[in-house]
Amino acid sequence: MTSDFTIVIDNREQKPYTFQNIKPEPPQTVTQTLKTGDYSIQGMEGLVTCERKEISDLFSSVGKNRARFEREMQRMSEMQHAALIIETSLASMFTNPPRHTKMNPKSVFRTLIAWSQRYGVHIWPMWSRESAEKATYLILKRYFDDHLERKNR
Repeated sequence: MTSDFTIVIDNREQKPYTFQNIKPEPPQTVTQTLKTGDYSIQGMEGLVTCERKEISDLFSSVGKNRARFEREMQRMSEMQHAALIIETSLASMFTNPPRHTKMNPKSVFRTLIAWSQRYGVHIWPMWSRESAEKATYLILKRYFDDHLERKNR
């Protein structure tokens, strides 16, 4: 079964993935406003979402922007599938936290555990931006393929 889907990129995404390194062929993308998250599948925007975070943005979202980001997590919990993709490994989060943060990495980690359980959002710390981009693609592709399979039963 081949996947022919279009990835929706939120137009507010500051450093959007291009998906140009996806093999054998990069997926189609469109840019539009998403109510929740940074990436979704065209026609399934209310069902699946991926939220991308750089390490500094993650610490800020758990710290000073906590209330806003927790509302985002609540909206993500209403999806059939939601993922938070972090562009750094857990080890790096502890050993190389953002330079100007006052957040303790332990507190950020514990918040991720709590929110993952509370909101049912899958959290994917990746080891680089490139691996995070690939994970975002694979999560969306898997959701699309599973959706087609369920539909064709």
